[in-house]
Amino acid sequence: MGLSHLFTFVDQISNWNTLMLEKVVIANRGEIALRILRACKELGIKTVAVHSTADRDLKHVLLADETVCIGPAPSVKSYLNVPAIIAAAEVTGADAIHPGYGFLSENADFAEQVEVSGFTFIGPTADVIRLMGDKVSAINAMKKAGVPCVPGSDGPLGTDMVKNKQIANRIGYPVIIKASGGGGGRGMRVVRNDESLEESIAMTKAEAKAAFNNDMVYMEKYLENPRHVEIQVIADTHGNAVYLAERDCSMQRRHQKVLEEAPAPGITEEIRRDIGQRCANACIEIGYRGAGTFEFLYEDGKFYFIEMNTRVQVEHPVTEMITGVDIVKEQLRVASGLPLSVKQEDIKVHGHAIECRINAEDPKTFLPSPGKIAHLHSPGGLGVRWDSHVYAGYTVPPHYDSMIAKLIVHADTREGAIRRMQNALAETIIDGIKTNIPLQNLILEDENFQKGGTNIHYLEKKLGMGE
Repeated sequence: MGLSHLFTFVDQISNWNTLMLEKVVIANRGEIALRILRACKELGIKTVAVHSTADRDLKHVLLADETVCIGPAPSVKSYLNVPAIIAAAEVTGADAIHPGYGFLSENADFAEQVEVSGFTFIGPTADVIRLMGDKVSAINAMKKAGVPCVPGSDGPLGTDMVKNKQIANRIGYPVIIKASGGGGGRGMRVVRNDESLEESIAMTKAEAKAAFNNDMVYMEKYLENPRHVEIQVIADTHGNAVYLAERDCSMQRRHQKVLEEAPAPGITEEIRRDIGQRCANACIEIGYRGAGTFEFLYEDGKFYFIEMNTRVQVEHPVTEMITGVDIVKEQLRVASGLPLSVKQEDIKVHGHAIECRINAEDPKTFLPSPGKIAHLHSPGGLGVRWDSHVYAGYTVPPHYDSMIAKLIVHADTREGAIRRMQNALAETIIDGIKTNIPLQNLILEDENFQKGGTNIHYLEKKLGMGE
Protein backbone atom coordinates (compact mmCIF):
# COMPACT_ATOMS: atom_id res chain seq x y z
CA MET A 1 0.00 0.00 0.00
CA GLY A 2 1.45 3.41 -1.03
CA LEU A 3 1.71 6.29 1.45
CA SER A 4 -1.15 8.20 -0.18
CA HIS A 5 -3.42 5.16 0.06
CA LEU A 6 -2.32 4.58 3.65
CA PHE A 7 -3.13 8.16 4.65
CA THR A 8 -6.53 7.86 2.93
CA PHE A 9 -7.23 4.65 4.84
CA VAL A 10 -6.20 6.25 8.15
CA ASP A 11 -8.47 9.23 7.40
CA GLN A 12 -11.36 6.86 6.74
CA ILE A 13 -10.78 5.06 10.03
CA SER A 14 -10.68 8.41 11.81
CA ASN A 15 -13.92 9.51 10.19
CA TRP A 16 -15.63 6.23 11.10
CA ASN A 17 -14.62 6.67 14.74
CA THR A 18 -15.90 10.26 14.67
CA LEU A 19 -19.22 9.25 13.13
CA MET A 20 -19.84 6.17 15.26
CA LEU A 21 -22.55 6.45 17.91
CA GLU A 22 -21.18 7.16 21.38
CA LYS A 23 -23.87 5.79 23.69
CA VAL A 24 -26.79 3.42 23.02
CA VAL A 25 -29.81 2.58 25.14
CA ILE A 26 -30.60 -1.15 24.90
CA ALA A 27 -34.40 -1.21 25.10
CA ASN A 28 -34.79 -4.94 25.60
CA ARG A 29 -33.86 -7.84 27.85
CA GLY A 30 -32.45 -11.36 27.80
CA GLU A 31 -30.06 -12.78 25.24
CA ILE A 32 -30.66 -10.14 22.57
CA ALA A 33 -29.83 -7.35 25.03
CA LEU A 34 -26.55 -9.09 25.84
CA ARG A 35 -25.89 -9.62 22.12
CA ILE A 36 -26.34 -5.88 21.46
CA LEU A 37 -24.15 -4.96 24.42
CA ARG A 38 -21.31 -7.13 23.15
CA ALA A 39 -21.46 -5.55 19.69
CA CYS A 40 -21.46 -2.06 21.22
CA LYS A 41 -18.44 -2.86 23.38
CA GLU A 42 -16.48 -4.14 20.38
CA LEU A 43 -17.21 -0.89 18.54
CA GLY A 44 -16.30 1.28 21.54
CA ILE A 45 -19.90 2.41 22.10
CA LYS A 46 -21.05 2.98 25.70
CA THR A 47 -24.21 1.20 26.78
CA VAL A 48 -27.26 1.96 28.90
CA ALA A 49 -29.31 -1.03 30.07
CA VAL A 50 -32.92 -0.21 30.87
CA HIS A 51 -34.62 -2.90 32.91
CA SER A 52 -37.67 -3.83 34.95
CA THR A 53 -37.55 -4.47 38.68
CA ALA A 54 -37.59 -8.21 37.90
CA ASP A 55 -34.46 -7.94 35.73
CA ARG A 56 -31.94 -6.27 38.04
CA ASP A 57 -29.71 -9.36 37.89
CA LEU A 58 -29.70 -9.87 34.11
CA LYS A 59 -26.21 -10.36 32.74
CA HIS A 60 -26.28 -7.35 30.39
CA VAL A 61 -27.55 -5.14 33.23
CA LEU A 62 -24.55 -6.17 35.32
CA LEU A 63 -22.17 -5.48 32.41
CA ALA A 64 -23.58 -2.20 31.04
CA ASP A 65 -21.87 1.15 31.55
CA GLU A 66 -25.09 2.60 33.00
CA THR A 67 -28.43 1.18 34.08
CA VAL A 68 -31.89 2.68 34.51
CA CYS A 69 -34.87 0.92 36.08
CA ILE A 70 -37.90 1.81 33.97
CA GLY A 71 -40.71 0.13 35.86
CA PRO A 72 -42.16 -2.99 37.47
CA ALA A 73 -42.12 -6.49 35.99
CA PRO A 74 -45.17 -6.35 33.67
CA SER A 75 -43.96 -5.44 30.17
CA VAL A 76 -46.63 -2.80 29.69
CA LYS A 77 -45.18 -0.91 32.66
CA SER A 78 -41.52 -1.32 31.68
CA TYR A 79 -40.31 -2.62 28.31
CA LEU A 80 -43.40 -1.19 26.57
CA ASN A 81 -43.27 2.07 28.54
CA VAL A 82 -42.24 4.53 25.83
CA PRO A 83 -41.93 7.67 28.02
CA ALA A 84 -39.74 5.80 30.51
CA ILE A 85 -37.38 4.51 27.81
CA ILE A 86 -37.02 7.92 26.18
CA ALA A 87 -36.51 9.54 29.59
CA ALA A 88 -33.71 7.03 30.23
CA ALA A 89 -32.02 8.12 27.01
CA GLU A 90 -32.36 11.77 28.03
CA VAL A 91 -30.96 11.44 31.55
CA THR A 92 -28.01 9.33 30.41
CA GLY A 93 -27.13 11.51 27.39
CA ALA A 94 -27.49 8.65 24.91
CA ASP A 95 -27.40 9.06 21.12
CA ALA A 96 -29.59 6.19 20.06
CA ILE A 97 -31.97 3.43 21.12
CA HIS A 98 -31.71 -0.18 19.97
CA PRO A 99 -35.05 -2.01 20.33
CA GLY A 100 -33.75 -5.57 19.73
CA TYR A 101 -36.65 -7.85 18.76
CA GLY A 102 -40.13 -8.15 20.23
CA PHE A 103 -41.50 -5.46 22.56
CA LEU A 104 -41.30 -2.10 20.70
CA SER A 105 -38.98 -3.19 17.87
CA GLU A 106 -41.65 -2.93 15.15
CA ASN A 107 -43.74 -0.19 16.74
CA ALA A 108 -43.79 2.71 14.26
CA ASP A 109 -45.11 5.17 16.85
CA PHE A 110 -42.17 4.35 19.13
CA ALA A 111 -39.65 4.76 16.31
CA GLU A 112 -41.22 8.10 15.45
CA GLN A 113 -41.20 9.27 19.07
CA VAL A 114 -37.53 8.31 19.41
CA GLU A 115 -36.58 10.40 16.37
CA VAL A 116 -38.82 13.35 17.36
CA SER A 117 -37.13 13.33 20.78
CA GLY A 118 -33.76 13.81 19.12
CA PHE A 119 -32.40 10.27 19.26
CA THR A 120 -31.51 7.78 16.55
CA PHE A 121 -33.78 4.76 16.24
CA ILE A 122 -31.65 1.77 15.33
CA GLY A 123 -33.92 0.39 12.66
CA PRO A 124 -35.92 1.61 9.67
CA THR A 125 -37.94 4.82 9.63
CA ALA A 126 -41.42 4.92 11.15
CA ASP A 127 -42.96 5.27 7.68
CA VAL A 128 -41.28 2.11 6.45
CA ILE A 129 -42.26 0.20 9.60
CA ARG A 130 -45.86 1.22 9.00
CA LEU A 131 -45.66 0.28 5.33
CA MET A 132 -44.32 -3.20 6.04
CA GLY A 133 -46.26 -3.71 9.26
CA ASP A 134 -49.57 -3.60 7.43
CA LYS A 135 -49.77 -6.84 5.47
CA VAL A 136 -51.90 -5.37 2.69
CA SER A 137 -49.66 -2.37 2.02
CA ALA A 138 -46.58 -4.59 2.38
CA ILE A 139 -47.82 -7.02 -0.27
CA ASN A 140 -48.67 -4.16 -2.63
CA ALA A 141 -45.20 -2.65 -2.12
CA MET A 142 -43.52 -5.98 -2.76
CA LYS A 143 -45.50 -6.60 -5.93
CA LYS A 144 -44.42 -3.19 -7.18
CA ALA A 145 -40.79 -4.01 -6.33
CA GLY A 146 -40.89 -7.36 -8.17
CA VAL A 147 -40.95 -9.66 -5.13
CA PRO A 148 -43.16 -12.76 -5.74
CA CYS A 149 -46.30 -12.86 -3.59
CA VAL A 150 -49.01 -15.39 -2.75
CA PRO A 151 -52.11 -15.06 -5.00
CA GLY A 152 -54.68 -13.16 -2.96
CA SER A 153 -57.42 -10.56 -2.68
CA ASP A 154 -55.02 -7.71 -3.56
CA GLY A 155 -56.47 -5.63 -0.77
CA PRO A 156 -58.74 -5.80 2.29
CA LEU A 157 -61.97 -7.77 2.19
CA GLY A 158 -65.24 -5.84 2.22
CA THR A 159 -68.69 -6.82 3.49
CA ASP A 160 -70.00 -8.02 0.13
CA MET A 161 -69.96 -11.80 0.59
CA VAL A 162 -70.87 -12.48 -3.03
CA LYS A 163 -67.72 -10.65 -4.06
CA ASN A 164 -65.68 -12.34 -1.33
CA LYS A 165 -66.78 -15.77 -2.58
CA GLN A 166 -65.87 -14.77 -6.12
CA ILE A 167 -62.39 -13.79 -4.88
CA ALA A 168 -62.03 -17.11 -3.06
CA ASN A 169 -63.03 -19.09 -6.12
CA ARG A 170 -60.68 -17.06 -8.33
CA ILE A 171 -57.79 -17.83 -5.95
CA GLY A 172 -58.93 -21.43 -5.46
CA TYR A 173 -59.68 -23.21 -2.19
CA PRO A 174 -58.25 -23.67 0.33
CA VAL A 175 -57.71 -20.00 1.19
CA ILE A 176 -56.52 -18.35 4.39
CA ILE A 177 -58.05 -15.24 5.98
CA LYS A 178 -55.39 -13.06 7.61
CA ALA A 179 -55.47 -9.98 9.81
CA SER A 180 -53.76 -7.05 8.12
CA GLY A 181 -52.09 -6.06 11.38
CA GLY A 182 -51.47 -9.61 12.57
CA GLY A 183 -48.39 -11.54 13.53
CA GLY A 184 -47.08 -14.31 15.76
CA GLY A 185 -49.53 -16.82 14.37
CA ARG A 186 -52.61 -14.90 15.52
CA GLY A 187 -55.35 -13.50 13.31
CA MET A 188 -55.49 -16.17 10.62
CA ARG A 189 -57.99 -18.86 9.65
CA VAL A 190 -57.98 -21.53 6.91
CA VAL A 191 -61.17 -21.86 4.81
CA ARG A 192 -61.85 -24.84 2.54
CA ASN A 193 -65.25 -24.05 1.01
CA ASP A 194 -67.86 -21.35 0.34
CA GLU A 195 -70.07 -22.53 3.19
CA SER A 196 -67.62 -21.59 5.94
CA LEU A 197 -66.20 -18.43 4.35
CA GLU A 198 -68.55 -15.85 5.86
CA GLU A 199 -68.23 -17.16 9.40
CA SER A 200 -64.43 -17.42 9.09
CA ILE A 201 -64.12 -13.82 7.90
CA ALA A 202 -66.30 -12.60 10.78
CA MET A 203 -64.32 -14.58 13.37
CA THR A 204 -60.97 -13.41 12.04
CA LYS A 205 -62.13 -9.78 12.00
CA ALA A 206 -63.29 -10.06 15.62
CA GLU A 207 -60.02 -11.70 16.68
CA ALA A 208 -57.99 -9.06 14.83
CA LYS A 209 -59.94 -6.22 16.45
CA ALA A 210 -59.34 -7.65 19.91
CA ALA A 211 -55.67 -8.48 19.38
CA PHE A 212 -54.45 -5.64 17.16
CA ASN A 213 -57.21 -2.99 17.34
CA ASN A 214 -57.48 -3.32 13.56
CA ASP A 215 -60.20 -5.51 12.03
CA MET A 216 -58.96 -5.26 8.44
CA VAL A 217 -58.50 -8.72 6.91
CA TYR A 218 -57.41 -10.02 3.53
CA MET A 219 -57.39 -13.35 1.70
CA GLU A 220 -54.59 -15.45 0.25
CA LYS A 221 -54.15 -18.85 -1.33
CA TYR A 222 -53.44 -21.40 1.39
CA LEU A 223 -50.41 -23.44 0.48
CA GLU A 224 -50.83 -26.98 1.79
CA ASN A 225 -47.23 -28.07 2.37
CA PRO A 226 -44.89 -25.09 2.16
CA ARG A 227 -41.58 -24.52 3.82
CA HIS A 228 -40.75 -21.29 5.64
CA VAL A 229 -37.68 -19.79 3.98
CA GLU A 230 -36.52 -16.24 4.70
CA ILE A 231 -33.97 -13.85 3.24
CA GLN A 232 -31.77 -11.71 5.50
CA VAL A 233 -31.06 -8.22 4.19
CA ILE A 234 -29.16 -5.16 5.38
CA ALA A 235 -29.38 -1.69 3.82
CA ASP A 236 -27.70 1.61 4.57
CA THR A 237 -28.55 5.25 3.88
CA HIS A 238 -26.11 5.49 0.98
CA GLY A 239 -28.16 3.48 -1.51
CA ASN A 240 -26.57 0.11 -0.70
CA ALA A 241 -28.45 -3.09 0.12
CA VAL A 242 -27.21 -6.67 0.35
CA TYR A 243 -28.77 -10.07 1.00
CA LEU A 244 -27.09 -12.60 3.27
CA ALA A 245 -28.43 -15.85 1.83
CA GLU A 246 -31.46 -17.59 3.31
CA ARG A 247 -32.63 -19.47 6.40
CA ASP A 248 -35.05 -22.37 6.70
CA CYS A 249 -37.38 -21.91 9.68
CA SER A 250 -39.91 -24.63 8.90
CA MET A 251 -39.64 -26.44 12.24
CA GLN A 252 -42.53 -24.68 13.97
CA ARG A 253 -45.10 -25.32 16.66
CA ARG A 254 -48.21 -23.13 16.64
CA HIS A 255 -46.49 -20.78 14.18
CA GLN A 256 -43.56 -20.33 16.58
CA LYS A 257 -40.11 -21.28 15.33
CA VAL A 258 -38.28 -24.00 17.25
CA LEU A 259 -35.16 -24.72 15.15
CA GLU A 260 -33.62 -22.77 12.27
CA GLU A 261 -30.85 -23.50 9.80
CA ALA A 262 -28.87 -21.82 7.07
CA PRO A 263 -28.58 -22.18 4.19
CA ALA A 264 -31.96 -23.77 3.41
CA PRO A 265 -31.65 -27.34 2.09
CA GLY A 266 -32.22 -27.60 -1.66
CA ILE A 267 -31.86 -23.91 -2.51
CA THR A 268 -29.38 -23.53 -5.36
CA GLU A 269 -27.04 -20.59 -5.81
CA GLU A 270 -29.03 -19.54 -8.86
CA ILE A 271 -32.33 -19.48 -6.92
CA ARG A 272 -30.64 -17.70 -4.00
CA ARG A 273 -29.20 -15.04 -6.26
CA ASP A 274 -32.52 -14.36 -7.96
CA ILE A 275 -34.70 -14.06 -4.84
CA GLY A 276 -31.95 -12.38 -2.82
CA GLN A 277 -31.37 -9.67 -5.39
CA ARG A 278 -35.12 -9.04 -5.64
CA CYS A 279 -35.21 -8.48 -1.88
CA ALA A 280 -32.18 -6.19 -1.93
CA ASN A 281 -33.72 -4.17 -4.76
CA ALA A 282 -36.97 -3.94 -2.80
CA CYS A 283 -35.06 -2.44 0.13
CA ILE A 284 -33.76 0.31 -2.12
CA GLU A 285 -37.23 0.79 -3.61
CA ILE A 286 -38.92 1.38 -0.24
CA GLY A 287 -36.03 3.32 1.35
CA TYR A 288 -35.19 0.66 3.90
CA ARG A 289 -32.33 1.06 6.39
CA GLY A 290 -30.79 -1.42 8.79
CA ALA A 291 -31.33 -5.17 9.16
CA GLY A 292 -34.54 -6.82 8.01
CA THR A 293 -35.94 -10.15 6.91
CA PHE A 294 -38.22 -11.06 4.02
CA GLU A 295 -40.28 -14.09 5.04
CA PHE A 296 -41.54 -16.45 2.34
CA LEU A 297 -43.51 -19.61 1.94
CA TYR A 298 -41.59 -21.88 -0.42
CA GLU A 299 -43.35 -24.64 -2.32
CA ASP A 300 -42.56 -26.50 -5.57
CA GLY A 301 -39.50 -24.36 -6.21
CA LYS A 302 -41.36 -21.02 -5.89
CA PHE A 303 -41.14 -18.24 -3.32
CA TYR A 304 -44.26 -16.45 -2.04
CA PHE A 305 -43.77 -13.33 0.11
CA ILE A 306 -45.78 -13.29 3.35
CA GLU A 307 -44.28 -10.48 5.45
CA MET A 308 -41.18 -8.48 6.31
CA ASN A 309 -39.73 -8.27 9.80
CA THR A 310 -38.28 -4.78 10.18
CA ARG A 311 -35.80 -5.70 12.92
CA VAL A 312 -33.06 -8.13 13.84
CA GLN A 313 -34.45 -11.65 14.26
CA VAL A 314 -33.96 -14.33 16.88
CA GLU A 315 -32.34 -16.60 14.30
CA HIS A 316 -29.83 -14.10 12.90
CA PRO A 317 -26.81 -16.05 14.30
CA VAL A 318 -27.11 -18.88 11.75
CA THR A 319 -26.69 -16.30 8.99
CA GLU A 320 -23.71 -14.77 10.76
CA MET A 321 -22.09 -18.19 11.05
CA ILE A 322 -22.30 -19.00 7.33
CA THR A 323 -21.40 -15.51 6.03
CA GLY A 324 -19.08 -14.09 8.69
CA VAL A 325 -21.08 -10.83 8.74
CA ASP A 326 -21.87 -9.36 12.17
CA ILE A 327 -25.47 -8.24 11.64
CA VAL A 328 -25.79 -6.25 14.88
CA LYS A 329 -22.57 -4.35 14.18
CA GLU A 330 -23.91 -3.51 10.72
CA GLN A 331 -27.08 -2.17 12.37
CA LEU A 332 -24.94 0.10 14.53
CA ARG A 333 -22.87 1.23 11.54
CA VAL A 334 -25.97 2.09 9.53
CA ALA A 335 -27.51 3.96 12.46
CA SER A 336 -24.27 5.96 12.71
CA GLY A 337 -24.69 7.06 9.10
CA LEU A 338 -21.88 4.87 7.80
CA PRO A 339 -22.09 2.69 4.68
CA LEU A 340 -22.25 -1.09 4.95
CA SER A 341 -18.87 -2.70 5.56
CA VAL A 342 -19.55 -5.36 2.91
CA LYS A 343 -20.61 -5.44 -0.72
CA GLN A 344 -22.67 -8.18 -2.32
CA GLU A 345 -19.67 -9.71 -4.09
CA ASP A 346 -17.91 -10.07 -0.70
CA ILE A 347 -20.62 -12.29 0.74
CA LYS A 348 -20.04 -16.02 0.38
CA VAL A 349 -21.82 -18.95 1.99
CA HIS A 350 -19.53 -21.24 3.97
CA GLY A 351 -20.75 -24.52 5.46
CA HIS A 352 -23.98 -25.02 7.37
CA ALA A 353 -25.37 -23.66 10.65
CA ILE A 354 -28.22 -24.78 12.92
CA GLU A 355 -29.84 -22.94 15.84
CA CYS A 356 -31.89 -24.56 18.58
CA ARG A 357 -34.02 -22.29 20.74
CA ILE A 358 -33.69 -23.42 24.35
CA ASN A 359 -36.89 -22.60 26.22
CA ALA A 360 -37.74 -22.87 29.90
CA GLU A 361 -40.76 -25.05 29.32
CA ASP A 362 -42.05 -28.57 29.80
CA PRO A 363 -40.97 -30.53 26.68
CA LYS A 364 -44.27 -32.44 26.59
CA THR A 365 -46.93 -29.94 27.68
CA PHE A 366 -44.98 -26.83 26.54
CA LEU A 367 -46.07 -25.00 29.68
CA PRO A 368 -43.55 -22.40 30.92
CA SER A 369 -41.12 -23.55 33.62
CA PRO A 370 -39.81 -20.46 35.42
CA GLY A 371 -37.62 -20.83 38.51
CA LYS A 372 -34.05 -20.83 39.77
CA ILE A 373 -31.32 -22.46 37.70
CA ALA A 374 -29.41 -24.59 40.20
CA HIS A 375 -26.64 -25.80 37.88
CA LEU A 376 -25.64 -24.73 34.39
CA HIS A 377 -23.02 -26.07 32.04
CA SER A 378 -23.00 -24.59 28.55
CA PRO A 379 -21.54 -26.54 25.63
CA GLY A 380 -18.35 -25.61 23.82
CA GLY A 381 -15.84 -26.67 21.22
CA LEU A 382 -15.08 -25.75 17.63
CA GLY A 383 -18.07 -24.29 15.80
CA VAL A 384 -20.30 -24.03 18.89
CA ARG A 385 -21.91 -20.74 19.94
CA TRP A 386 -24.00 -20.21 23.10
CA ASP A 387 -26.08 -17.02 23.14
CA SER A 388 -27.66 -16.75 26.56
CA HIS A 389 -28.22 -14.37 29.45
CA VAL A 390 -28.71 -17.06 32.11
CA TYR A 391 -26.21 -18.40 34.63
CA ALA A 392 -26.15 -20.71 37.65
CA GLY A 393 -28.18 -19.11 40.41
CA TYR A 394 -30.25 -16.98 38.02
CA THR A 395 -34.01 -17.11 38.49
CA VAL A 396 -36.03 -17.26 35.27
CA PRO A 397 -38.99 -14.89 35.82
CA PRO A 398 -42.54 -15.85 34.83
CA HIS A 399 -43.28 -12.49 33.22
CA TYR A 400 -41.61 -12.83 29.83
CA ASP A 401 -40.96 -15.13 26.87
CA SER A 402 -39.68 -18.56 27.90
CA MET A 403 -36.57 -18.58 25.68
CA ILE A 404 -33.45 -18.64 27.85
CA ALA A 405 -30.75 -19.48 25.31
CA LYS A 406 -29.88 -20.08 21.69
CA LEU A 407 -27.48 -22.87 20.85
CA ILE A 408 -25.88 -22.41 17.45
CA VAL A 409 -23.42 -24.71 15.68
CA HIS A 410 -21.51 -24.47 12.41
CA ALA A 411 -19.84 -27.20 10.37
CA ASP A 412 -18.62 -27.79 6.83
CA THR A 413 -21.74 -29.81 5.93
CA ARG A 414 -25.35 -30.10 7.08
CA GLU A 415 -24.72 -33.65 8.26
CA GLY A 416 -21.75 -32.41 10.27
CA ALA A 417 -23.81 -29.60 11.76
CA ILE A 418 -26.53 -32.04 12.88
CA ARG A 419 -23.97 -34.24 14.60
CA ARG A 420 -22.28 -31.25 16.21
CA MET A 421 -25.62 -29.98 17.51
CA GLN A 422 -26.46 -33.40 18.95
CA ASN A 423 -23.11 -33.42 20.76
CA ALA A 424 -23.62 -29.86 22.01
CA LEU A 425 -27.09 -30.63 23.35
CA ALA A 426 -25.70 -33.71 25.12
CA GLU A 427 -23.14 -31.48 26.86
CA THR A 428 -25.73 -28.93 27.99
CA ILE A 429 -26.79 -29.13 31.65
CA ILE A 430 -29.58 -26.90 32.99
CA ASP A 431 -30.83 -28.07 36.39
CA GLY A 432 -33.63 -26.59 38.46
CA ILE A 433 -36.09 -25.94 35.64
CA LYS A 434 -37.48 -27.91 32.72
CA THR A 435 -36.34 -27.16 29.17
CA ASN A 436 -37.25 -28.20 25.63
CA ILE A 437 -33.91 -29.91 24.99
CA PRO A 438 -35.66 -33.32 24.67
CA LEU A 439 -37.81 -31.85 21.89
CA GLN A 440 -34.73 -30.56 20.07
CA ASN A 441 -33.14 -34.00 20.31
CA LEU A 442 -36.33 -35.53 18.91
CA ILE A 443 -36.15 -33.22 15.89
CA LEU A 444 -32.46 -33.86 15.22
CA GLU A 445 -32.96 -37.63 15.38
CA ASP A 446 -35.91 -37.52 12.98
CA GLU A 447 -35.15 -39.26 9.67
CA ASN A 448 -37.12 -36.79 7.55
CA PHE A 449 -35.49 -33.78 9.20
CA GLN A 450 -32.10 -35.32 8.53
CA LYS A 451 -33.01 -35.61 4.84
CA GLY A 452 -33.94 -31.91 4.80
CA GLY A 453 -36.84 -29.98 3.34
CA THR A 454 -39.64 -30.74 5.84
CA ASN A 455 -42.62 -28.36 5.67
CA ILE A 456 -44.08 -26.02 8.30
CA HIS A 457 -46.71 -28.56 9.40
CA TYR A 458 -44.29 -31.43 9.90
CA LEU A 459 -43.41 -30.90 13.57
CA GLU A 460 -47.01 -30.47 14.70
CA LYS A 461 -48.03 -33.62 12.86
CA LYS A 462 -45.12 -35.48 14.42
CA LEU A 463 -46.27 -34.29 17.83
CA GLY A 464 -49.85 -35.29 17.05
CA MET A 465 -51.14 -31.74 17.19
CA GLY A 466 -52.84 -31.60 13.74
CA GLU A 467 -53.64 -28.41 11.85
